[in-house]
Amino acid sequence: MMGIQFAPDHGEIERRVEALLFAAAGPLSAAEIARRLPEGADVGGAISALRERYQGRGVELECVADRWQFRTAADLSFLMTEEREEPRRLSKAALETLAIIAYHQPCTRAEVESVRGVSLSRGTLDLLLEMGFVRLRGRRRSPGRPVTYGTADKFLEHFGLSNLYDLPGVQEMKAAGLLDLSIPVGFELPDPSRAPDGDDEPLLPGDEDAPEFAQDFVAED
Repeated sequence: MMGIQFAPDHGEIERRVEALLFAAAGPLSAAEIARRLPEGADVGGAISALRERYQGRGVELECVADRWQFRTAADLSFLMTEEREEPRRLSKAALETLAIIAYHQPCTRAEVESVRGVSLSRGTLDLLLEMGFVRLRGRRRSPGRPVTYGTADKFLEHFGLSNLYDLPGVQEMKAAGLLDLSIPVGFELPDPSRAPDGDDEPLLPGDEDAPEFAQDFVAED
């Protein structure tokens, strides 16, 4: 009968999810994918099926900071070495600072210095912000209203973490020499779902950018 439309089956939903992930300029969350699909589409099922299908292939579907992206298989990274820029190396002070922020966020510069036991040069935090590993979280509602810092999605992507719950335990970090420090009482592992502390004043949030998609076609009038 004319005018009757049938909802796409699971195979078609899987194709559409695959197309979105392939064309996206960056990782996509399940919610961002769902907004471009028919209402009620099984996004989770499609992602699981795609992840299984691409397992062990040249590109694999991976979760990065609770978002999904096709990435080159880790064992084939050597093929791209000539095309990659030499990554900037972090100093021991920068690595320690990054580890402290990751485990104790949101925290202020003074709190980082308290954990490390030494003063922190401004350039260290500036470098971590510039590289996208750290972001501003808010301001303490205390004298001076100091800025608080937390990790950004690029931190998770760089270290291959799905979310902050995948961080190694404190003892593992100490064994690696990254937390061989005096940790004050009251610091605890981060909760990714936790908003800034009650004593913190959040920064004014900007509207989230809509995901960008690479286009290799020209729309016809």
